[in-house]
Amino acid sequence: RLITCNISGYGADGPYRDRKAYDLLIQSEAGFLSVTGTPDQMAKSGISVADIAAGMYAYTNILAALIQRGQTGRGTNIDVSMLEALAEWMGYPMYYAYDGAPPPDRAGASHATIFPYGPFPAGDGRDVMLGLQNEREWAAFCDGVLLQPDLKQDPRFISNGARSANKAPLTAIICTAFADLTANQVVDRLEAAGIANAHINDMAAVWAHPQLAARNRWRNVSTPVGDIPALLPPGGVGDEARMDPIPALGEHSAAILAELGYSNTAIAALADKGVI
Repeated sequence: RLITCNISGYGADGPYRDRKAYDLLIQSEAGFLSVTGTPDQMAKSGISVADIAAGMYAYTNILAALIQRGQTGRGTNIDVSMLEALAEWMGYPMYYAYDGAPPPDRAGASHATIFPYGPFPAGDGRDVMLGLQNEREWAAFCDGVLLQPDLKQDPRFISNGARSANKAPLTAIICTAFADLTANQVVDRLEAAGIANAHINDMAAVWAHPQLAARNRWRNVSTPVGDIPALLPPGGVGDEARMDPIPALGEHSAAILAELGYSNTAIAALADKGVI
């Protein structure tokens, strides 16, 4: 009935099983770096995406194993590879380049194959992220945001393929139209036209994000150095998730060892030796 889970860089077997693996190394092996960054410079993810991917697959597999055990009475061993976890997330660029096809270009913060879909500067020096997904949105963008309805029929921009092939002139048109507007004014036009958009927030702005506050997502959590704010886990299945105090290093060592069958004498001996 025991459920065990092992997370490694490359899995329990295969030629790479004994290789060292850090997050950035897995980003490299999984092809993530090849499609991230600018045409001139690759870029790593700003977070430890390979580590997180492996953790999420461990989490979901353990939950599935618990359900399976409840139905069959049997436990299982789960083998999670960081490479396999991140490679699973690379499905779009992998199939884009399937069977020898060229991979998507690195396009910085812009989409590799849809245009316009990326950041554009407003007149106040701030950038606005926007994205068009279809011809209806392109028409609304020309009419309500650029205020240039004739662009809808410009053969250079008549389809996404045409717009992608003519990024430079279209970028110049958009930047010129935004030059006399603040970022907030650009967002107002985009919202009125039904065009998807987002602020390009820094960490301070995320801490102060009005949507997180409005949905009451923050809780204070105790730590050995005082309370800190922490986000509730996304989703939820009824009762609010417990946000227990963060323990000090080694705070629960004795309790865990006792659960594993160590006697008080044995635990005290480990403490005397500095093991715990």
